[in-house]
Amino acid sequence: MLFTRQTFLVAGLSRSGISASEYLAEHGAKVYLYDDVDDANVRAAIERLSKLGCIPVRKDELAERSERCDILVLSPGIPVDHPLPVSFKRAGKRIVGEAELGALALKCPVVAVTGTNGKTTTVTMLESIFKTAGKNAVACGNVGKPITSCLKELGEDGIAVAEISSFQLETLYSLRPHVAVVLNVTEDHLNRHYNMENYTYLKSRILKNSSESEFAVLNYDDPVVRTFDEKTKATTVWFSMREKVEGAYLADGAFWFFGERILSADEFPLDGDHNRANALAAIAAAKLMGAGNASIAAALKTFRGVKHRLEKVSELNGIVFIDDSKATNVDSTIKAIGSVKGESVLLVGGKDKGYTYEALFDAIKQSNVVHTVIYGENAFRILGAALKQGYTNLTLCRPFDLAVRVAYLTARRGQNVLLSPASASFDAFTSYEERGNRFAELVGIFAREYGREEHGAAIPAIGGEREEAE
Repeated sequence: MLFTRQTFLVAGLSRSGISASEYLAEHGAKVYLYDDVDDANVRAAIERLSKLGCIPVRKDELAERSERCDILVLSPGIPVDHPLPVSFKRAGKRIVGEAELGALALKCPVVAVTGTNGKTTTVTMLESIFKTAGKNAVACGNVGKPITSCLKELGEDGIAVAEISSFQLETLYSLRPHVAVVLNVTEDHLNRHYNMENYTYLKSRILKNSSESEFAVLNYDDPVVRTFDEKTKATTVWFSMREKVEGAYLADGAFWFFGERILSADEFPLDGDHNRANALAAIAAAKLMGAGNASIAAALKTFRGVKHRLEKVSELNGIVFIDDSKATNVDSTIKAIGSVKGESVLLVGGKDKGYTYEALFDAIKQSNVVHTVIYGENAFRILGAALKQGYTNLTLCRPFDLAVRVAYLTARRGQNVLLSPASASFDAFTSYEERGNRFAELVGIFAREYGREEHGAAIPAIGGEREEAE
C-alpha cells in the first residue's frame, strides 16, 4: 500500500479502529472515519483523530464518501456481509482489517494463537514465558494492544504474541506466523459465520501462508483441529492431554516436550484440564521459539490466569463469587463448571450467538451446579433448552443486576456464585470485561447492604485487562 496515494475509510471506532486510524494518519494517508454508534467513547475518538487530520463521515454522507475511498478498514465487530463492505466488494475495492495493516508492517517474528477457547490465557502465558526468558514480547491482536499500536515497541528483535479471532481472520490475508497455534474448534459465533463449516474454514486460515520453515502447533485431542495438519505446509507439532505425541504432552504427572520433562503438573497453579491443555500449547510454541526449560517452568509456576476467567473476586457470608465473564460460549462454560470446586449457583445468559444450549444442561446435570439463574436477551431460548433436557432447578430473571442478586440469595454458605454466561455480553454491556466488572461491583453493593461484619470482606481481584471479538 502506498499510503500517501490512497484514501482509506475506517469503519468502526473501537480499539482497533482507533489504532488503525492513528497508524494511517501517521503515514500520510487520507483517512475518513465512520461509526454508526454515537456515544461518548466514539465522539471522543473522533475528536482526537480529527486533530490528526482524519475526517469524520456522517451517515447521510457515507455513500458519497465511500466512492472516493480506495480501501475499507473494517472493524472486527462489523461482519463482512454488512452493506458497507458489500458495496466495497462490488466495486472491486480492497477490504482489510487493522490486523492486516499490522501484519504487513511487522518486522519481527510472530507467534499467532487462535481457537474457540483459551486464546487469551495461552497468549498471556506465552508473553510471560518470553519475558521471563529476557525477550521483548508483546501480547497483541485481539488481546492487549492492536498490532499497529506496538510496531515501534516490537521493532525487529521483539516477538509479537498475537491473539487472532475468527472476526479478524475474515479480513487478514498477509499474516505469516513463525509459529501458529490452534487450540480447539467448537461451536461459536454461528450468528456471524452461519455454520460450522465457515467457522472452521476461518480458523484454518491462520495457517494458509505458512511454509515448511514455519510451525503449526495443533491440538491432537480435537478432531477438527487434527485435520488442519492436512491443510498446511508448516511442520506440525502436536500437543495432547491423552497421548505421547510428537510435541508437548502430559504424562506421569508432568508436562513434557519431545521426551524432555518441563515441570510437574502439580506445580502449575491453575485448575482444569483446559488450562493444562493451554499450558501444553504454550510450552510447544515457546520451545519452538527457543525458550529454555527453566524460563518456561518459572513462568508457568507463577501464572495466575487472566482477569474475568474463573477469577475469584470476593467472598460474602461464606459464599464465593467467581467471575468467568469471558466464557462467552457453551463449551467454555462446560469447562468452567467442570473446573470449579464445590457446589455452585450458576449465572447464564446474554446475547445469543446462534447455537443451541442443550449440551450445556446435559453437563449441568452431571456437575456440582445446584441451581441455575438465567438472564439476558436469550433467557427464553436458554430456558427452552433447559426444559427440553428435563432440567428445572432454575430461576429466570431478565435483568443482569437482579439475576446476580437472586443467585446470591439462593446460594448457601460454602457454595459459589459462578458467572459463566455461555453468551456474549452485547445485550446489556459493551464487552465481557464490563459485564465482569459490574458483577464485582454488585458484590460490593451486597456487602454494604447486608453488612460487612456478617458477610466478610472482599478478596481483591487478580489479573490484568483484555478486548473485541467475544
